[in-house]
Amino acid sequence: MGKSIAKTNNETIGLIYGFIGVIGFSGTLPATRIAVTNFDPIFVGLGRALVAGVFAMLLLRLTRQPIPHRQYWGSLGIIVAGVIIGFPLLSAWAMEQLPASHGAIVTGILPLVTAIVASFRIGEKPSIGFWMASFIGSMTIVSFALIEGNGSIKFADFILILAVIAAAFGYAEGGKLAKTLGGWQVICWALVFSIPILIIPVSLVVLENGIGASFNAWLAFGYVSIISMFLAFFAWYRGLAIGGIARVSQVQLLQPFFSVLFSALLLKEQITFLMVCTGVIVVISVGIGRRQPIKIT
Repeated sequence: MGKSIAKTNNETIGLIYGFIGVIGFSGTLPATRIAVTNFDPIFVGLGRALVAGVFAMLLLRLTRQPIPHRQYWGSLGIIVAGVIIGFPLLSAWAMEQLPASHGAIVTGILPLVTAIVASFRIGEKPSIGFWMASFIGSMTIVSFALIEGNGSIKFADFILILAVIAAAFGYAEGGKLAKTLGGWQVICWALVFSIPILIIPVSLVVLENGIGASFNAWLAFGYVSIISMFLAFFAWYRGLAIGGIARVSQVQLLQPFFSVLFSALLLKEQITFLMVCTGVIVVISVGIGRRQPIKIT
């Protein structure tokens, strides 16, 4: 019984950390939408990691963190490809074409994809009830995208789906590695490892287009650099490590709802009745999925 209580406590603590991370992530697409009105998508998508990388280096230096053993470099590479390069760059391109509120709903399938990746990459085996709840929430989101697109999915939606797949691998790998290195250490080392890869393309874009932009664009870029790309991952990876990747990832089904609110507040995008209904169904699916068992093999 003691183990059962401890497991429940860990899941609850993990969900709390995950929720904090989701709040930080929720402003990402609206802020990206603002930033790409003045900046090149490559600068927004990759430049954010360079800024975050500077803070990561300082933090690792101040806390005297040892360089991760070579056996972890492959996992760090997956994280770099998924959440530092893949998702930020692809979502920045998509946000040139789509309203942030629409993009937020489409990326709502991320928890389902993350759970799928965790099932074969990490060895987590959710129950049928869990899969059904996650599937219902995700398909509700896909249905919303189809209705909003008048029966078709736009090319930018496919870009977002690729971004989701990239993020899912980065989340699952990061949650796994955080159990060994620690949540904030994982994202910090991944950012540091990415600097040599990112500095050339970002520098070329800056030389070609300059960095002149409005105050709002710079503020939005600061948000995606410091919050989305850095601090939110501290809580997110810790939550995944403590509470389990598949279970905690389902908290992100709530992210579209918060992102839509941010879009309405920051971009004056309209909140429709369909968005509200979609959000309600998603919240219910999260509540049901929270109660379903998950085995670790």
